[in-house]
Amino acid sequence: MSLRGVAAESESTDSMPRYELRVRASGPANSEYQIWQLPSAATPRLASAACVARLHGRNLELVEHRVLRQLSGDGVRLDSPRRSASGGHALSEDTALTLGLLFRALAPMRNRDNMRAVAEGIDAMEREETAYWLGMAMHRRNPRRVLMALRFLLTEP
Repeated sequence: MSLRGVAAESESTDSMPRYELRVRASGPANSEYQIWQLPSAATPRLASAACVARLHGRNLELVEHRVLRQLSGDGVRLDSPRRSASGGHALSEDTALTLGLLFRALAPMRNRDNMRAVAEGIDAMEREETAYWLGMAMHRRNPRRVLMALRFLLTEP
């Protein structure tokens, strides 16, 4: 590979936001998945890692198979999802956006049917739509209203 190819490849990876999955086990049957955005050249406003979203408990158990399927598609293999990972697993931007939005939308929900509908709707979204909703949920003044609107749109028959 020429020097230009190497420089272009390193520049493209440096210019992309970096995300990480962290898995914490708080008990034998209770784990927590966290999506973190790491500082990079693409995100100069970040001085340290920032938590994008997290999900744990019953809500995670209901969608864990979807999460593990997305992670395996991204090349992330968790030896045991219940173990505590000291380090994080690097994620692609697409996977981080989808999982971040999924975790934020499902965290306060209790109705299993609505949770399934929201998870299926988020899985069916295109990358741009997912990025739009997650950006709205992270940077708006009232993120709960944004997430409620998303849940309403995805659960409406």
